[in-house]
Amino acid sequence: MPSAPSLGRFAWLSVAAAVVTITLKALAYHLTGSVGLLSDALESVVNLAAALFTLGMLTLAARPPDEEHAFGYGKAEYFASGAEGVLILVASAAIAWTAVHRLLAPQPIESAGAGLAISAVASVVNFAVARVLLRAGLRHHSIALEADAHHLMTDVWTSAGVVAAVAIVAITGWQVLDPIIAIAVAGQILRTGAKLVRRSMRGLLDPRLAADDLEALQRVLARHCDADVQFHAVRTRQAGARRFVAMHVLVPGDWTVRRGHALCEQLEVEVAAQIPNATVFTHLEAVDDPMSFRDQELDRAPSAGPGAS
Repeated sequence: MPSAPSLGRFAWLSVAAAVVTITLKALAYHLTGSVGLLSDALESVVNLAAALFTLGMLTLAARPPDEEHAFGYGKAEYFASGAEGVLILVASAAIAWTAVHRLLAPQPIESAGAGLAISAVASVVNFAVARVLLRAGLRHHSIALEADAHHLMTDVWTSAGVVAAVAIVAITGWQVLDPIIAIAVAGQILRTGAKLVRRSMRGLLDPRLAADDLEALQRVLARHCDADVQFHAVRTRQAGARRFVAMHVLVPGDWTVRRGHALCEQLEVEVAAQIPNATVFTHLEAVDDPMSFRDQELDRAPSAGPGAS
């Protein structure tokens, strides 16, 4: 698993991008007086707070297991993505509140050309950083970096809408369009925040591995499943970037301990090779002992067959 500094540098990149875009968008708002651009600047403040929190949680998540946390600190990433979702929800409420006041009392937009140019530069910065974070998040299986990347991409698209609205207002003089677009931006931000919160809550409930990981696991088990070897009580879960796989390996009772142990070791190596950041636990049982089948349904719904997860 990547070390804290290796992922932390991506979080620092997000912090730097947030500082730059806040400065640019605040300047654009100062020049134009557009509430749409103000909403855009407020979201960048949220980006900064989220990036700083993500940095802290990535550092915590990378800590090795210890006596108190034997399975590591991987779930800390869910706190980062969840907190980011909550901050997005707060920002959407602030944007909507400001937009409604401007809708009731429209104000003209000034220096539209300069403001739009500055906002466009900020969007380019966000887009470039979002692409870097998304690639890093997918490569290192980091939900915190993925959440930060999706947040920045939302910022890019909402910025595009705001820029379009300001341009149309400058050309047509329809001042009411500016707060209307700001409200639409708030709605889009609300949707993104809710999705992040929901995904983070699901992660804290120990969901099973993704479909592609489960397929890779089944391929490994299928290579070893025959008349002598069976599997049941296959359980999987994910905690941030870490994956956990546990299974019962059933072999003939007359096998030696050495032979059974060698099979388990081989299974653990093969599964770990197919599923990134996986910790694999195997439990050896005798297939001809009725006691071996009494615990296969423990704490789980009945499975469709051997190897189901």
